[in-house]
Amino acid sequence: MAIVPRQRSAESEASEPNRPGSLDPQELGFTRKGPIGWLAPLLLLSTGLRTLLHILFGAYLDKRELQNALDGDIFDHSTTATGELWLDYVADLGDGFDATYSVAYLLAQAELEVDGERLPRGRLLLMGGDQVYPLASGDGYENRMKGPYRAALPEAPAGAPRPTLFALPGNHDWYDGLTAFLRLFARRKDGHIGGWRTEQRRSYFAVKLPANWWLFGVDEQFGAYIDDPQLLYFEKAAELVGPDDRIILMTPSPTWVKARENPDAYDAIDYFIRTILAPTQAHVRVLVSGDLHHYARYSGEDRELITCGGGGAYTLGTQNLPDHLMVPPKESLSRSSSRSRRYERKAAFPDRAMSKRMGWSVFHRVPRHNAGFATMLGITQTLTMLAMAGAASQGGNIQRLFSIPLVLMLVLIMLGTVLFAKPVGRARHLVFGAAHGLSQIGLAVGGTWVWLQFPFRDWRWPGPLAVAALAYGPLIAIASTQLLALYLLVAARFDVNLNELYAGQGIEHAKSFLRMHIDADGTLTIHPIGVDRICKDWEADPDGDAHASWLRPLTPLTARRIEPPITVT
Repeated sequence: MAIVPRQRSAESEASEPNRPGSLDPQELGFTRKGPIGWLAPLLLLSTGLRTLLHILFGAYLDKRELQNALDGDIFDHSTTATGELWLDYVADLGDGFDATYSVAYLLAQAELEVDGERLPRGRLLLMGGDQVYPLASGDGYENRMKGPYRAALPEAPAGAPRPTLFALPGNHDWYDGLTAFLRLFARRKDGHIGGWRTEQRRSYFAVKLPANWWLFGVDEQFGAYIDDPQLLYFEKAAELVGPDDRIILMTPSPTWVKARENPDAYDAIDYFIRTILAPTQAHVRVLVSGDLHHYARYSGEDRELITCGGGGAYTLGTQNLPDHLMVPPKESLSRSSSRSRRYERKAAFPDRAMSKRMGWSVFHRVPRHNAGFATMLGITQTLTMLAMAGAASQGGNIQRLFSIPLVLMLVLIMLGTVLFAKPVGRARHLVFGAAHGLSQIGLAVGGTWVWLQFPFRDWRWPGPLAVAALAYGPLIAIASTQLLALYLLVAARFDVNLNELYAGQGIEHAKSFLRMHIDADGTLTIHPIGVDRICKDWEADPDGDAHASWLRPLTPLTARRIEPPITVT
C-alpha cells in the first residue's frame, strides 16, 4: 500500500479561464444564484420524494460498494518545509452566492488578520459535506459551489505549493447516489477547482499530516452502516497509524448531538472508532462535522466535538443545544458501545441570545422569503372556506359535516401539518403537528364566518370565486402564514420544527469556518472564525493578479474569532 501525493498537470494549468471584467455569467462562467426558498412547495415535494426514494431504494443506489474498484490511495501531506501545516475546514456551503462566496473569498486570501493575528491560508481545504443545495447535479455544483470557489481562488500563487481540497459528501450530495459528487471531486487524477487541486479517488479518505497527526474522513450517511470496502480501506490506513499518533475524524453529521433524539445515531461512528482506530492505540482528539448550520463545541477529557456548518447555507439557531452531552448516549442499544463520557458545551455561534432574536424575525422573514409557500397556504385556506361555506348552505347538520369537498380539505390540512412536524416515532411532534392543523382549521372557520357576513356568496357564479381569489385569498394567505410563523416559534422551543423555523427565514449572516494549525512540535491549534455579516455587493477585478479573487467586496467583510484558540496536544 503506497502513500501517493499527486502533482498538478500541465493540462489543468492551461484550463483556467481569463479574468472577467464584469459580473455577467458569460464572463464568470457560472450563474450567481440567490438563496434557496426552503419552504417552496415544489422543493418540499421534491426533497420529500427523494428522501423517500432513498429510504426505499438507498441500498440499490449506494455507490460506496462500487468504489472498491477505484484507487485506494492514502495521501501524504506530512512533509513540509517548516514541519508545520495549516488546514481550513468549511461545510454546508453551496446555497446562495453572497453567503457562499463571502466565505470562499475569506478562505482564498493568502492570510487573514483575525483579532490582530495573521493566519495563513490552509494548505489543505476540507469540505465537510453538503457542497450543493438543494439537490446534487452538475449544474448545481457548477453554479453554487465550483464557480464561486474558482472565482475566489482562480489559480495557486506562483512559487507556492498548490493547496489541496478534500470533500466529504453530506446528505444533499447523496440524493443522486453520489454520481455528481464523484464526478467533481474524485473522477480525474489532475482534477482541480480553481487554485485547489483534488486528490481523492473515493467519497472518503485518509491523510497523513505532520507531527504524528492523521485526518480520517468517513462517509457515513443517512445513518447507514459503513460499507465493507470503506472499512477495508481504513483498516489498511490504520496499519500506518501508531500509538503516538493523533487523529482528526471528519464525519458528515454531528451524531454526538443528534443522539439526544435518536440514541442509535452515534453507533456507526462509535463502531468505527472502536474497531478501526482503537486497535492502533492512537488518540482520536477531534471530531468535526457540519450538517447543522452553526458553530458549537463540546469539550471532554479525551477530545473536542466540533460542529461547524456555517459555510453558506441558512443559519440555524443554537438556543436548544444542551449544556452537556453524554457520548455515546447511555440509551444506546448497542451492547458493545464505548464508555459514555461527559462533554461540556464551551461555545456556540450564533449564541443563544442572538439565536432567539433571529427566531423572532420569523413573522416578517417567512412571508418575504417564501412567497410560493404563502400562496399555497392561501389557496388551501380559500378552498377550505368555500367548502365550509357550501356546507353551511346545505340542510341538516350531518350533511354539512360530511360534505365531501369539506372533508377532503380538512384531511389535507391535518395530514399536511402532521407530516410537516415529522412525527415518526416522536409523540410530541405528532401532538404539535395536530395542534397546528387544528389551529389552521380554526382560522378557516373564522374566515368562513367573516365570508358569510358579506353578500358575496349570493352573487351569480363565478362572482364569489373571483372575490375569493382576488380579495379573500391574499388576506387569508397573510393570516395563515403568520399563524404558521407563530407555530414555528412556539414548537421550536420544544425541539419541534426548529430547523424549519430558521430554514424558512433563510438567514445568510453569521457564517463560520475553522482555520487549524499543526505546529512543528505537534500542537494543534484550532481557530474558529466567525463572519457576523456577509457581503452582498461585489465588483469585478479584471486587473488583479492571476491568483487574486475575480470579485472583491464593496462593503467590509470582516472575520473574527468566535472563541479563543483551542489548543489540542
